[in-house]
Amino acid sequence: MPTYDYVCDACDHSFAEMQKMEDKPLQKCPKCGKKKLRRLFGTGAAILFKGSGFYINETRSDRYKQAAQAEQNQAKAASNSGDKAGNNGAAAPAPQAGAAKEGTAAGKKAK
Repeated sequence: MPTYDYVCDACDHSFAEMQKMEDKPLQKCPKCGKKKLRRLFGTGAAILFKGSGFYINETRSDRYKQAAQAEQNQAKAASNSGDKAGNNGAAAPAPQAGAAKEGTAAGKKAK
């Protein structure tokens, strides 16, 4: 819902009121009670860009596009070289908590 600014011509009281767009403008001042209320013209709604990937100007220079493409190619090459090494990005398996080594007392008891 938009917020509208009002001012009273009788007592100079100004305030903001949140109303639906189809609601009629207020007429009675909440401070003095006279019907001298007037709705002010606002700046209107502006476009608000939130999050990553939104640009006010979506047109980019060719030099920027080439640099972005080169960066993506380097990232792909780095991830592919890790896959060819055989580890596929996975860490080495951790030893199990309950497993005992042969040289320990617990390992000798298990035999």
